[in-house]
Amino acid sequence: QVQLVEFGGGLVQAGGSLRLSCVASGSRFSIVAMGWYRQAPGKQRDFVAQITSEGPPTYADSVKDRFTISRDNAKNTVYLQMDYLKPEDTAVYYCKANVHLWGQGLVRDYWGQGTQVTVSS
Repeated sequence: QVQLVEFGGGLVQAGGSLRLSCVASGSRFSIVAMGWYRQAPGKQRDFVAQITSEGPPTYADSVKDRFTISRDNAKNTVYLQMDYLKPEDTAVYYCKANVHLWGQGLVRDYWGQGTQVTVSS
């Protein structure tokens, strides 16, 4: 099994910045891709950004040029640097990892518990 824990949410004024972190822990696994999603009240969960071991990161159009995703492979950690935050960025942010489970021949997704980001106007 793999567990994901997010850190770094909070309250910030519009135009400000926050940095989210997500750490994956467990045994006998390797990460294929890690990413961030968000869910505002009453809305569906939407893609924000993803980073894989190959190719450039991908971003939702709504956050491109404001958010930056990065990854520390040695620490099994993914980061989301959020700059120039807007009130419409307010949501619960979830970390997602696409994981290869050794010995089981499986690739499956895991989710974190979410962290609240609130941007005041």
